[in-house]
Amino acid sequence: MRIAVGCDHRGRNLKQAVIKLLSEAKHDYEDFGTNSDESVDYPDIAREVGEAVAGGQYEYGILICGTGIGMSMAANKVRGIRAALCHNAFGACRARQHNNANILCLSEEEGMESAPEIVNTFLTTGFEGGRHQRRIDKMTEMECS
Repeated sequence: MRIAVGCDHRGRNLKQAVIKLLSEAKHDYEDFGTNSDESVDYPDIAREVGEAVAGGQYEYGILICGTGIGMSMAANKVRGIRAALCHNAFGACRARQHNNANILCLSEEEGMESAPEIVNTFLTTGFEGGRHQRRIDKMTEMECS
């Protein structure tokens, strides 16, 4: 599984922990940055990761910032992206099962304790399709050019 990973300056520590998890699980990943404490604009990272996932180079993306909110909002501006901010494994499960989310957004401020379970759940849960596909199709129709 190929995963695009990115963060802003406030999500760097959690990104490093997520990369370690991905490595241990033998997933291929690319780190889209940032790799310093210097302030960066999260929409730039979200766009890069979003376009890479939407373009098919990666199956999933993981974006991290202080709250996860900004990354989620920015990533969802990219056509074809369904980014979900998840604070627990239940949300990650439903994001995949019902919404076919392709980018997981995480909050470093929420802490790193639950990140392994959230990431694992997101990456191992499949989309249920069925009635949920109809809803995904409606969201796709709403996307702007």
